[in-house]
Amino acid sequence: MAISPLSLLVLAGLLGSSATEDLQKKVFVFPTASNNAAVFLKAPLRRPLTSFTVCLRSYTLLTRAYGLFSYATRRNYNELLLYKFGPNQYSLYLGGSTVSFNLPEKQGAESDWEHICVSWDSATGLVELWVDDHLLPRVGLKKGYAINPEASIVLGQDQDSFGGGFDINQSFVGEISDVYMWDRVLSADEVNLVWNDNRVDNCLINWRDLDYETSGYVVLHPPVFPSY
Repeated sequence: MAISPLSLLVLAGLLGSSATEDLQKKVFVFPTASNNAAVFLKAPLRRPLTSFTVCLRSYTLLTRAYGLFSYATRRNYNELLLYKFGPNQYSLYLGGSTVSFNLPEKQGAESDWEHICVSWDSATGLVELWVDDHLLPRVGLKKGYAINPEASIVLGQDQDSFGGGFDINQSFVGEISDVYMWDRVLSADEVNLVWNDNRVDNCLINWRDLDYETSGYVVLHPPVFPSY
């Protein structure tokens, strides 16, 4: 039977709790390295994406590489992947190609919450990465490409198969909050609004009305201190 593209597909075999709820003032805690701890997100994608913006906050002491936001299709497990190779380098994978951003050395505590927004536009191929409301120099990637809408979206892991194939050595350990996705490139003013925990409507993924399922050891919990 054909699979409808009206919603993102999620493998259900090992999933835990399922819910749709407002997660404002909450965080997902990933307490330990794991090959099964993940949060699966669902979104109403009806057609290929020719632009997007993904924003989230993360808090970790990891210095090794890990996956943050993984959007896999059956044809390409790295259809869209936000990956951090270390404290000062983010990479965006798109349609099997990749670009990397080297961040300035942090001043002060290394354990602060970090807010990122990454966007891409097919018409220009330009990728923008905002870190704590600061825009890094833009780069080009996959101009003219369209992102397949039939996908499995995962937080805290890098999918090496559709909905799975997790590697404990690439797993996230820490806390994730304020996850959003839009089917367009946000303006600088809109990124600033999101960074300050204000609403920017018409999300595909909305932290304040999140459709998600958890797998493995993931805890939904209030933050110890504000993430913004």
